[in-house]
Amino acid sequence: MSASAASLLLAAACAVGGGGGDGGTAPPAPDGITAQAGSAHSVHVMWNQPGDTEAVGGYEVYQGGVKVKEVPGSQHMVDITGLEPSSAYRFTVRARDAKGNLSPQSAETTATTLAAETDDRVPPTRPATLRGHAEGSHAASLTWGRSTDNLGVTSYEIYQGGVKIHSVPGSQTTTLLTGLRPGTAYAFTVRARDAADNVSPAGPVLRLTTASAPGSGPSTAPAAFRVRSRADSGTHYLDLSWTPPQTDGAITEYQIYLDGQYTTTLAWGADAPSGTVGYSLPVGDRPHPRYAVKVRARLPDGTWGAFSAQRTVTTTGS
Repeated sequence: MSASAASLLLAAACAVGGGGGDGGTAPPAPDGITAQAGSAHSVHVMWNQPGDTEAVGGYEVYQGGVKVKEVPGSQHMVDITGLEPSSAYRFTVRARDAKGNLSPQSAETTATTLAAETDDRVPPTRPATLRGHAEGSHAASLTWGRSTDNLGVTSYEIYQGGVKIHSVPGSQTTTLLTGLRPGTAYAFTVRARDAADNVSPAGPVLRLTTASAPGSGPSTAPAAFRVRSRADSGTHYLDLSWTPPQTDGAITEYQIYLDGQYTTTLAWGADAPSGTVGYSLPVGDRPHPRYAVKVRARLPDGTWGAFSAQRTVTTTGS
């Protein structure tokens, strides 16, 4: 299937700087942003963690267009506190690279804080059980026992070695943690929170170790990657083709890198190709004489897979 199909959306082509830096290509806008009320006075904001976290120096979180938090590039969630009960809030996120270049704003997400329970001082009970296992080298699946509360549990918070790393609604007792490191031992615990910000004691500790190498199991890199150059009516193109990595779900999004720099994102809807993927990337009327090109896929769990083999191509004349 050609990437010129009508369902193909070209996102962030040749990303440009968002300001604040000293030149160069800015990181792409964070995606997958969500916001969830944790209590009457707090909202938990999360976004997808890119595969190349070293390229992101930090994130800026905005509430109604005003910056309210900054977090390091290794973090992809934050709690916004001090909010009013029963109130709607809007949030966006921007990524910042090591040179200070800012990405465009992410898509906007909204959340409404819970109603206040000013007289409630009773915390939820601790989650009684915690089970789980590593999902390959970069993820882990967790399941825990439901807590009880006099008024109701509003969220569960997942901790890694004493640091809060994730949050899910109180109706949910399972989650998939992504962005973990290969061959690494982790210790997870879960706490319950209610609308009055009462937090339970930590439940039992779950210890697990991710697979020792990204190559464990099927490769997450696109295979059979090929590149050739051509010129048409004064415009130069790089014709790319590859086959998707073998995963449990459809691959609907890819990123293309030129000379080690993020260039553009290709995204499909429900009709994502399952066979060979093809795309013609325009590189302008005065291209560089040589390009190093590679691609990677967003996996069904939301993380970025490994890069394809890098191919070097020489541009052709008009």
